[in-house]
Amino acid sequence: MSIHAVEDATRPSQYSEAEWDARVQLACCYRLIDHFGLTDLVYNHITVRLPDDSHDFGKEIFLINGFGLHYSEITASNLIRVDMDGVAQDESDYPVNGPGYVIHSAIHGARHDVACIIHTHSLAGCAVSSMKQGLVPLDQQSMMFHNRVTYHDLEGIATDLDEQSRLIEDLGEKNAMILRNHGLLTVGRSVGEAFRRLYYLERACKLQVQAMQSGAELLIPSDKVAEHTAHQWDHGLAQQGTINPIEWPALMRLMQRKDPSFMS
Repeated sequence: MSIHAVEDATRPSQYSEAEWDARVQLACCYRLIDHFGLTDLVYNHITVRLPDDSHDFGKEIFLINGFGLHYSEITASNLIRVDMDGVAQDESDYPVNGPGYVIHSAIHGARHDVACIIHTHSLAGCAVSSMKQGLVPLDQQSMMFHNRVTYHDLEGIATDLDEQSRLIEDLGEKNAMILRNHGLLTVGRSVGEAFRRLYYLERACKLQVQAMQSGAELLIPSDKVAEHTAHQWDHGLAQQGTINPIEWPALMRLMQRKDPSFMS
């Protein structure tokens, strides 16, 4: 996961190098979600699974935000370590978000290829999630999701552990999901990969909403063209297939210039 975002001298002694790197990248992701206007007050959640050799808890651990902090307040050091049973491993003035635990522990537990999970309630994402037709890929960026996004029906606020099995089944092996009447979710092998997917899924939703609002007849590319374009994305176009997408270091530098406090 590491892209050497910070010098080792900035790392508090209680964290391994691998854990601190994960913390910094996750905190940066929270700030980016806020930067791009995708927050929902203090709600939603982004998590990162810690590498097993980065800690000595003897069980699977993931990092999550303290419930009650705004995304602009998230820092590397105030992220909370949580086990798969939802038990916080750190003292904090903020609890673990219940739906955050239900959704993220389910996916982390079932998809060991996934390091990072992002869930948002953006306006455009919620709008498309409420459309019966779902996502309609209209341009080459949004075509990366052609036949590669899945759907999960709303069952109410995600506090019921029984929903986990259906959530996992609906996600399957795909890396992007539209939660019907709810929002968006993406996963990735790294923070950068998950964020890139979320950014472009959000962009696809915005494009669809704006195009439909225009009232003009929409030109829908053929399935053949959409699949060919998706295949191009799948096989390395602009480092799409790499674990650390080309945009991620630039996005981290953007946040470092804007407000480096996320690294603290």
